[in-house]
Amino acid sequence: MRIQIWKSLLMGGVVACFTLSPSNAIDMDLTIKHLGDGQSIIRSDKTKRYLLLPIEEKAGDAQFYLISDNDVVQTFSIRLAIDHVDYFVPLDISFYDIKKLSFNIRSVPDSAVCWKEIKLSDEFDKTNREQYRPLYHFSPEYGWMNDPNGMVYKDGEYHLFYQYNPYASIWGNMHWGHAVSKDLIHWEHLPVALAPDGLGTIFSGSCVIDKDNTAGFGAGAMIAFYTSAGERQTQSMAYSLDNGRTFKKYSRNPVLTSTVRDFRDPKVFWHAETGKWIMVLAAGQEIQIYSSSDLKHWEMESAFGEGQGAHGGTWECPDLVQLPVKGTELKKWVMICNLSPGGPSGGSATQYFVGEFDGKKFINESAPEVIKWMDWGKDHYATVTWSNAPENRKIALAWMSNWTYANSVPTYQFRSSNSIPRELYLYTWKGETYMASVPVGEVESLRGKAVKKKAFKVDHTYNIESLFSGNNGAYEIEMTVKNVNAKEIVMQLYNSKGDEVDFSYNLETEIFSIDRTKSGNVDFGGGFSAVTIAPIEKQDEYKLRLLVDKASIEAFDGDGKFVMTNLVFPQEPYNSMSFYSKGGKFNVTSLTIYKLGK
Repeated sequence: MRIQIWKSLLMGGVVACFTLSPSNAIDMDLTIKHLGDGQSIIRSDKTKRYLLLPIEEKAGDAQFYLISDNDVVQTFSIRLAIDHVDYFVPLDISFYDIKKLSFNIRSVPDSAVCWKEIKLSDEFDKTNREQYRPLYHFSPEYGWMNDPNGMVYKDGEYHLFYQYNPYASIWGNMHWGHAVSKDLIHWEHLPVALAPDGLGTIFSGSCVIDKDNTAGFGAGAMIAFYTSAGERQTQSMAYSLDNGRTFKKYSRNPVLTSTVRDFRDPKVFWHAETGKWIMVLAAGQEIQIYSSSDLKHWEMESAFGEGQGAHGGTWECPDLVQLPVKGTELKKWVMICNLSPGGPSGGSATQYFVGEFDGKKFINESAPEVIKWMDWGKDHYATVTWSNAPENRKIALAWMSNWTYANSVPTYQFRSSNSIPRELYLYTWKGETYMASVPVGEVESLRGKAVKKKAFKVDHTYNIESLFSGNNGAYEIEMTVKNVNAKEIVMQLYNSKGDEVDFSYNLETEIFSIDRTKSGNVDFGGGFSAVTIAPIEKQDEYKLRLLVDKASIEAFDGDGKFVMTNLVFPQEPYNSMSFYSKGGKFNVTSLTIYKLGK
């Protein structure tokens, strides 16, 4: 039996005639024909849910066209395995009639190993086999994740959308992935919310709840704003009437355009004082502010950023929130602005500005040259807050990675996780107003039985050989350190393989630091091996809270004055701790350890 097919190869209208023959079959399910010049087509008459695609991350990008009844219904880039298979990703084809379906692939040689490995299946094994899969930080089931998107609360659920590549664990093919939670800790994975279309891939954005039906889609509609990333970046919208389970894209997209090339990441919120919707949007190296009455038509009000803060890289993922000032009745507005590169330790980071906002213009209360960092680590980026959170909570979430090495970290089934959700507030110090962030209280629900160590003195060194039994890499440490006369207070987490992470309070330079240069696997490039630093105030007592997961450490100052987030990839969990002093003595007056788990 021979099957004759005519098909445009989508290259300048060129049409080719080719033949599919069972002699070319990989197995009884699939039939392949190589057309020359790296072009191939796959057909099947067997109905199954998935086409399992073999991936090799070092391979070049191939173009994949899913054709149904002679129409291209889906296209994406993919790194099909040339020499070996790193892992598989599933392409769900259950929506289509298999007899009308073909898979057209370009830029893959006929000799590639993928042709022997590609297969149909009714199942895809999502079982986690990764050494560094976090136990209580959110991560995708498989594939790549970066910026958190569209975070909104509705009807008892926190929605988390995120930048997602379902076709490899590296950046590309941006969709909005989707998960929901009732407590910000335990997450349910849902199907992809938004997929690429004729306007481009789906970049970052936000969601609002249109309680009063200002847009006309229905009272209580969940409305998503996102960047359509085609030849140019434009802003589009979609709406959901079923609590985010399905979205319909607005037929008149895009709703906002610009001649600025880097024009993206819309964050939308309701401004009660002016009775309008506000959108803050990254445009090159500034934040543009727009207003609207109906969410469809937008008027530019002002721009913020020229000469303000850090400009070492492109500004991205803005947010504008009003926060309480601790110890007062005051509230102030905070403009959150992510940039990459240009962070305090290199690469990506989140800066912010404190000031006033009247519905049209944001005014920074600090001198333009003052730079304020939300997190002093290497791995805290694309930070945005939840909309419509109950009790007016201001809860932020960040992507826990850095663009200088994000595609190279030593995981395969998935890449990237999020920071722990953090509650935000403001405090004053030396005449300036700063933002503090602390773990949401829900984190404490993960705590197992407390392991309390007796108070001890440190004169030179003090070792704790075992933090607790059954250490799987997910735990929390709370400690209070009282200085006597030490010039430097140093703590170290380590394991039996020689991996170690140092935490230091240097009282002479007034700097807190984390040294991960010997933390485990640090050899995948991009400046991962690093020491990160944050300014501190010299004082007699310090409180430190460490949230440790399989591949991350988040260090929170007990008073909320700094946070430092760093990835680590140890060969085994750090289950020992040492303390040592330089130039004097200090006391550890309390040390409590909690095993964390879901």
